[in-house]
Amino acid sequence: MAQLMRNGKEVTRARRGYTLVEIVIVLTIISILVSISVPLYQKAILRTKESVLRSNLFSIRTVIDEYTYDKQKAPQSLQDLVSEGYLRQIPEDPITGNNQSWKIVMEDSLTMVSQTEPGIFDVRSGSDKTSLEGTPYTEW
Repeated sequence: MAQLMRNGKEVTRARRGYTLVEIVIVLTIISILVSISVPLYQKAILRTKESVLRSNLFSIRTVIDEYTYDKQKAPQSLQDLVSEGYLRQIPEDPITGNNQSWKIVMEDSLTMVSQTEPGIFDVRSGSDKTSLEGTPYTEW
């Protein structure tokens, strides 16, 4: 400890700072808060991706129906929707992070609008993962 002389008497000055125990307690509290918040953050991100997936599926399905109604035949590929101006670009599947991973469901021969060539009837996610609800994304 540093010592000073004042009026002929020794005065001891205490050092300022934190002890090791105080630092360990603060770090423990911080690590507990982080361990609680990280899983909640990851779940919020996944919920957001699921919401975007629902929106993208709704948009693509609506556009497929509009194309089929207007042209009197179903589109042969998702690129047909872009080239005809129904979509600006093929939306990205937020779960896979790719716009080429969509799983396309083609029409049955009995339900086809144009009996000569089958077209796209539905679109699903190409992900093999399961949602927070417990259902696979390929069933949405």
